[in-house]
Amino acid sequence: MTHYLMSVHGPAEREEYGNYGSKEAMEQAFADTGAFNERIKAEGYWVFGGGLLDASTATVVDGQGETPVMTDGPYLETKELIGGFWVIDAPDLDVALRLAAEASKACRGKVEVRPFEGLA
Repeated sequence: MTHYLMSVHGPAEREEYGNYGSKEAMEQAFADTGAFNERIKAEGYWVFGGGLLDASTATVVDGQGETPVMTDGPYLETKELIGGFWVIDAPDLDVALRLAAEASKACRGKVEVRPFEGLA
């Protein structure tokens, strides 16, 4: 089995209900994502997952010098950021891609799939 990161990307600037358009649409996406999470836990694919707070809560730490330098905000200036992610354990890329398609439908966002190095 291989671990894969499935990351959900969304707009850096969020509206009142994220990119869902309405409170009802947001609540339905959260419910659908919760059901997806429960299913992949039951099927043994789940390793870890979660949603992230707004990028304005991020702190970038550069500890390469004598004294660590800490900067508020996201590392990159961009129009889209990672809003959440799953780490799954899947037998192959085809299964990971199928799960990513289901995750994308549940959370109503694009999902990037990447295998972890050295865990294949």
